[in-house]
Amino acid sequence: MSSISSFLTEDNPCAEEACETLFRGLNGACSKETSIRRHEPLAKRTTLRVGGSADVYVEPATVHDLCQALRLCREAGVHWMLLGRGSNLLVRDGGVRGVVICLAGGEFVGVKSMGPMLSAGAGARLKHIAVEARRGGISGLEFLEGIPGSVGGSLRMNAGAMGSATFDCLESVRAMDREGLVAVHTASALDPGYRHCGFFDDHIALSAEFRGRLAPMAEIEARMRALSSKRWESQPAAPSAGCIFKNPASIPAGKLIQELGLKGTRVGGAQISEMHGNFFVNDGSAKARDVLSLIELVRERALNERQIHLQTEVQIVGEEESPCE
Repeated sequence: MSSISSFLTEDNPCAEEACETLFRGLNGACSKETSIRRHEPLAKRTTLRVGGSADVYVEPATVHDLCQALRLCREAGVHWMLLGRGSNLLVRDGGVRGVVICLAGGEFVGVKSMGPMLSAGAGARLKHIAVEARRGGISGLEFLEGIPGSVGGSLRMNAGAMGSATFDCLESVRAMDREGLVAVHTASALDPGYRHCGFFDDHIALSAEFRGRLAPMAEIEARMRALSSKRWESQPAAPSAGCIFKNPASIPAGKLIQELGLKGTRVGGAQISEMHGNFFVNDGSAKARDVLSLIELVRERALNERQIHLQTEVQIVGEEESPCE
């Protein structure tokens, strides 16, 4: 993910003109299959369903189109950020200045299994990977079915569920650096951590290979059913971003929030789930500022009452809403 350049701010009178020029350049340089839009609402592209718009939104169809988009951003001095399937993401109400790139179509969404190996594009949904693995008789990837994200996002966050994490089953990644150079990297060379892999601060995942073990389909289906049942018993169905906070060393964040008596606390249209304290849900009317207020409320209580510094797991991006909006 890239930071948003100060080149595109309300204080810069050329910002809108720069975006319009970049928009026209992208349309000329990319294939017709690439989707390029101005002022794209991002709330509909996140699982929490809040946030403002992107100045320019690009959905490349090919690796070449992605490379062209990065080149034009670099030449224009406009920074960009990468968007996955929008889980684990909170976009502020003022939206994102600059370019948002999303690998949600074209050659980035294919999934194919062969033996105990499965290859997938960075934009492939994790649910689709779990389903294809089941079809191919590959066990060890069942936990991915319950994570509402894409391959690229799961790599950057080393996303996990039910005691397993993405890098537990990752074999290799094909990635592009900021200059457009592409290379294959083994999983062991990427040094992931808890809910983060620093390699993807400077690289874009294009595709990945996962390794499981061959097993009877009935065994895989039984495990998927068990994990699904466990998930729906403990996680809310309402729109959310997944877990808001990383788990501190001393106590799971959800348990801490429950012990603080904060489950059910509401700000505007956002509420701390009654089912799981580390999930904040949107009743359909929430603004990003409501969620941010809840985050600060919880962090303050955790620090004051338990001397625990909570760190957000959810990624917070974008600008604050203008007072006149």
